[in-house]
Amino acid sequence: MSDHVPAERAHLPLYDDTNRLKLGTFATNVSNGMSISQAPTSYEVTWSHTVGLARQAEEMGLDMVVPIGRWRGFGGETNFNGECFETYTWAAGLAQATERIMVFATSHVPVIHPILAAKQAATIDHISGGRFGLNLVMGWFKPEMEMFGATQREHDERYRVGEEWLSIVRRLWTEDEPLTVDGEFYSAVDAESWPKPLSRPHPVVMNAGSSPAGSDFSARNADISFVTVDDPATAEPMVSGFKRMAFEQYGRRPKLFSGAFVICRDTEAEAQDALREILDGGDRQAARNLMSILGVQSRSFGDILAQESAEDRFIAGWSAPTFIGTPEQIAQRFVDITDIGVDGMVLGFHDYAEELAYFDKNVMPLLKQAGIRA
Repeated sequence: MSDHVPAERAHLPLYDDTNRLKLGTFATNVSNGMSISQAPTSYEVTWSHTVGLARQAEEMGLDMVVPIGRWRGFGGETNFNGECFETYTWAAGLAQATERIMVFATSHVPVIHPILAAKQAATIDHISGGRFGLNLVMGWFKPEMEMFGATQREHDERYRVGEEWLSIVRRLWTEDEPLTVDGEFYSAVDAESWPKPLSRPHPVVMNAGSSPAGSDFSARNADISFVTVDDPATAEPMVSGFKRMAFEQYGRRPKLFSGAFVICRDTEAEAQDALREILDGGDRQAARNLMSILGVQSRSFGDILAQESAEDRFIAGWSAPTFIGTPEQIAQRFVDITDIGVDGMVLGFHDYAEELAYFDKNVMPLLKQAGIRA
């Protein structure tokens, strides 16, 4: 076991030394997944389908399933992501339906009270036998916040709210005595939460934040920090710099994860044809709605939104880097990203069921040959 792995977490798929690069699926709880497109697919937002995908991922040996936290769609013909399973109850159901894979909930700080979040998380952790993780989001989609009557705070202030929120949750997870808080954003009198989570020292916390405030929050608080890595050759200083900053300033060693939208076929031409089909079926109004909101309310996508191809990138993958090509080319992308220090990847596909099966048969053996998967 690595010196950097807490002994209490060595049994978790995300912390054992079996696989250098951890892998999981992303966005299997929302309509259209990561494709803002009407191109044909077997993917659907039904409970039987989402359970089937989680079990398929587990059978492949993948390490996690991570949902998008969403409360409403982005309009257009598809109302992209408008059908969406709530993520705590989604994670509870998948925890009962699986045996090994880690299940995450994605929690918006402004709309879930920390006492409720602590209790829900502990419950799912018990259902899963200690396989639960919490992906913490500060809340950036103003129409969603307004649904709850919540205030859309200034960007950096959201992270101060998140700091106080997470402090309360962690104390409820770990402290035995009742908790009284009179903070800047939250107050509680004699709050308690039993049973405590099975996970020690507490459930795994993930956070994505690339702005200075977000990066600092992740370094101080997250067990897993999620970043976008486009080109491993140019991203290495960012990856190593974040890890160095987290250790030098806070004495912490968070793992660093990234994501990708995978289009893998037998030939490059077939992969490009598949991408073209997704783009040709793109719901460009929904993509523009999403991009417009991100441009005003989030600071995590500035470089991507400035790209000439930004609209296509959102249509095919919700802005994640596209890993496109043959199994050999895709496998090399994963090797390259592992070599610069990325610890894990969450993956999206246009047709999850079909493409996961293809990935399992054609890419996973190459990752094992390369030594990044066992």
